[in-house]
Amino acid sequence: MSAIGRAIWFIESHFETDISLDEIAEAAGLSRYHLSRVFGLVTGHSISGYIRARRLSGAALSLISGSSSILEVALDAGYGSHEAFTRAFRDQFGMTPEAVRRQGHIRNLALMEPIRMKTASLTDLEPPRFETLQPMLFAGLQETYAYGGNAAIPSLWQKFNQHFGHIPNQKGNVAYGICTHIDGEVEKFRYMAAVEVSDADDLPDGFATLKLPTQRYAVFSHRGHVSGIPATMDLIFGNWWPTSGLEHGSMPDMFERYDERFDPHTGMGGTEIWLPIKE
Repeated sequence: MSAIGRAIWFIESHFETDISLDEIAEAAGLSRYHLSRVFGLVTGHSISGYIRARRLSGAALSLISGSSSILEVALDAGYGSHEAFTRAFRDQFGMTPEAVRRQGHIRNLALMEPIRMKTASLTDLEPPRFETLQPMLFAGLQETYAYGGNAAIPSLWQKFNQHFGHIPNQKGNVAYGICTHIDGEVEKFRYMAAVEVSDADDLPDGFATLKLPTQRYAVFSHRGHVSGIPATMDLIFGNWWPTSGLEHGSMPDMFERYDERFDPHTGMGGTEIWLPIKE
């Protein structure tokens, strides 16, 4: 079972109690940070969002049974007041608990079912190569996303691709998707669609820059469509990384490298995932 599979199993076994991110990370065998990142990539949900949706889905089923008061349902779902429960329930389903109880069914609610992970074999992942890169300066468009908010990233690339090839001081025809963590934040990360540049003069409006230090990387090839990167990430962090004996470097979190073989129109071609490692 992969690390994300172990995390989901733990959540499904304990989500009705007050569980912490540390407990889930320990069960998964990953750090809090890596678990948050990879869980969002693989499932499309943040950990807190998934737990909240599972609790509220259970609450919706309890409401239509009529066996408990709304306050009792709220307390069972981990909410300390009727008002807090109502706000969360309405945000999740677009209806109040009272309205769901009155209608007596949940056919119009999008309940969160348990995520079922497909089993994946380590043999599906090619062994990495290792490379050391000298300091690099990147320029591109950057946004902050919630873990699990990866569906919005293609729109950032759509904007960036309008500039690709005409960016002042661009080096080569390679694009990079660079993920960096935000200090003290486990729910969000920064993502930059970028190219390497020789200097930061005359960049288009809205462009950000990022300088990466000399760093050694484990480099993994991703085969198939770019949308399959989450599955490759699950294999890396869920199966390969825990047994590698390596420690993650400090900067960046990771980056995707799209070389001249990659076709942004079809989403197919040469894609690599670079993970910094401590030496």
